[in-house]
Amino acid sequence: MALISGRLCQVLAVITGTLTVISDGMHYGWSSPIVPLLQSPQSPIPISESDVLWLENCLMFGGIAGLFLTMYLLDKVGRKRTMLIAAVENLIAWVLIATATTPEVLLVARFISGIAADVNFVAAPVYIAEIADKEIRGRLSSLINIFSLLGVVLIYSVGPFVSITISSAIGMGFLVTELLTFSSMPESPHYLLVRQKPEAARESLKVLRNVDVDDELRELTEVVERENACRGRPFDLIKVKSYRKAILIMTVLNFGQHFTGLSVMIMNLHIILEEAGSSIKTNTAAIEFSLLMVAACIITMFLIDLLGRRVLLTTSSVLTGISLLVLGVYFAIKNAGGNTRDYTWIPVASLMVYAIVHKIGLGSIPIVVTAELFPTNIKAVGCTVADSIYVIASASSIFVFHYMLRQFGMHAPIFLFAACSILVGLFVIFFLPETKGKTLEQIQQMLKGESDANSETTKLLSPVGETDEDYGAVINTQAGP
Repeated sequence: MALISGRLCQVLAVITGTLTVISDGMHYGWSSPIVPLLQSPQSPIPISESDVLWLENCLMFGGIAGLFLTMYLLDKVGRKRTMLIAAVENLIAWVLIATATTPEVLLVARFISGIAADVNFVAAPVYIAEIADKEIRGRLSSLINIFSLLGVVLIYSVGPFVSITISSAIGMGFLVTELLTFSSMPESPHYLLVRQKPEAARESLKVLRNVDVDDELRELTEVVERENACRGRPFDLIKVKSYRKAILIMTVLNFGQHFTGLSVMIMNLHIILEEAGSSIKTNTAAIEFSLLMVAACIITMFLIDLLGRRVLLTTSSVLTGISLLVLGVYFAIKNAGGNTRDYTWIPVASLMVYAIVHKIGLGSIPIVVTAELFPTNIKAVGCTVADSIYVIASASSIFVFHYMLRQFGMHAPIFLFAACSILVGLFVIFFLPETKGKTLEQIQQMLKGESDANSETTKLLSPVGETDEDYGAVINTQAGP
């Protein structure tokens, strides 16, 4: 690593460390092209209708089961090793899928892939937030969304046309590459300081910064010492005011991400297109939809540190609401018996616009903000809770969509998602602090309402006269040798 340092090292560490996310994306979109194959007469593993439901849900169940493992690994073995463990778990899942001869083996594989995804989607944002310069932190964090969607595009593109063994081998290739390359990348200096390894932290910073690191190391050491004086416990997320604010923000953003249609659109795009009467083939529409999302993520990567999180989230919320409103009106007219034969292009256009405007904010930024809002001492617990909220929100949105679809028609859930988009936009305007260009310490000051955070948002988050006495109380009661 001596030959690679500075921002080049940061970029390479993030790219090699998030190759697993491509595999995660493939697992996420796997059921769409593979289930029809498994239900066909030529199926290598015949499955029943109940098997289909379990194949989709086991991924989510694995994510929930992985929460406890994630909390343990992130603080005990480190950010980097946790990401490598997730790669190994993912590799095992693909091996099982490639060699499966019964539905039960596929279910186990899906469950393991859910665990791996949970571990990785907590560890990767934390690692990036702790190694990246603040000027490029947002852009590098955006790679998580881009790589995840590339995985979806990849499985949509190859899944219907190659064998399950070959598509699994493609997923394995990314994981083997990560295990071979990311192993030589530096660990997070934040984590090393938490584990009381200052010399290792210094060496890590030297590689990551390629400049004199004494000032930054001293600043990081002071931050970690203050945070370690208050050893993070799950109960602190409720007791400490700044943590409560972070959890509130994460809850709204994660529920907003899914109740504006993210999981529903990816998993039910063919149902929506068929209901609309579109002539576009499901596979073609899915690929185009996901490619537009990838393009939007790439655009976001360059805009997030230029325009900031708040501007992109607000713009995304408004435009997503408009695109969903148009889509809902079309379905309402169609369900009422109106003539929509000459306007079947409207739902297709609305969905493609949705793919772009949702991903420039609502679909990309929550995972970036997650790792920025929690300090080191509570980051593992906080990000794990945020990830659990993400999983619950995703499952809930899918359940609500299918329930409202059966009871009222397609327009009902679409209108609900449109309303949620506007509500999320209002929340962002009034309650989300801008983290662009801020150090992790400055972000904590903003959440605590300290005046030197230099943020107008601080006034919105903390009414005049409110102090963070509960935070100080926790520090005092837990301080010790």
